[in-house]
Amino acid sequence: MSSPIRVKICGLRDAAGVAAAAAAGAAYVGFVFFPKSPRHVSLTEAREAALSAPEGLCKTALVVDADDATLDSIVAGVPLDMLQLHGHESPERVAGIRARFGLPVMKAVGVADEGDLAPLMDYALVADQLLIDAKPPKGAPLPGGNGLSFDWRLVAQRRWLKPWMLAGGLSPDNVAEAIRLTNARQVDVSSGVESAPGIKDPAKIQAFARAALGPAEPAIPRLR
Repeated sequence: MSSPIRVKICGLRDAAGVAAAAAAGAAYVGFVFFPKSPRHVSLTEAREAALSAPEGLCKTALVVDADDATLDSIVAGVPLDMLQLHGHESPERVAGIRARFGLPVMKAVGVADEGDLAPLMDYALVADQLLIDAKPPKGAPLPGGNGLSFDWRLVAQRRWLKPWMLAGGLSPDNVAEAIRLTNARQVDVSSGVESAPGIKDPAKIQAFARAALGPAEPAIPRLR
């Protein structure tokens, strides 16, 4: 019986990273299209990595306030299963992107205190999934992937209209506790499984997945 927890490994840059995520039992892999990030990939890099993904592994593109022309290029150039919007996109913009591109959309929302939870209700009406991340510090160059966590008690046992994913400062050492406290069924990690910014460590990916998935055998996507 497979674990009910679904793991997302974000910020992958090549086929080796995708293979490590798949071998660990991840359900999602993420490619970052944001030039300021050390995890940024070109269309060519993302396409090659995505084409290497086993069947059943959800391939996600992370974008930050991307315009339609940018999204057109990404969707046309990379075989994707989901768009992750990690900027200041309004609910109207989220709905528009979903309608235009015909792909499921995950909307990220940064949380630092209880007041930051309110927008999740509006986004749940237009997005297919929600990603609840740590709110970046004021002036931070990156909207996510900063290795910061937030007070998990803020989302403990909460429910929204759509599936949600927990992110922000997760690592092999704390993900099991985060799941226990929040009852999250999905978790997202990027910097927490790196040996250096932008460099994924296969051993850390394995350790994170083991900690998140527990003793059950991970459901490894079937190869084509």
